[in-house]
Amino acid sequence: MSERTWYESIKVEGGQLLDKVAQIIREGNVRRIVIKQGDRSIAEFPLTVGVVGAVFAPILAAVGAIAALIGDCSILVERVDTAERPAPAAQEPPSNAA
Repeated sequence: MSERTWYESIKVEGGQLLDKVAQIIREGNVRRIVIKQGDRSIAEFPLTVGVVGAVFAPILAAVGAIAALIGDCSILVERVDTAERPAPAAQEPPSNAA
């Protein structure tokens, strides 16, 4: 199995922050969310695979409070994609047809 990690940065207004974070969490392939204002990290939320509904409520409440206090910000999203590599194809020995 191979794991690929990549980062995505999304600019949002304070009022859009909560909706966008909720949407990102629902996508499910997110390892970590960092909320930044300029170059400064305001909050960081690690997310684990398999965590469901009720655990996200405190995260979304915190994001809502942050959204009320800040204007323009960006969301840095660390995403993970786990894909199984296909097994190598079996090679046949060369034929000795002469």
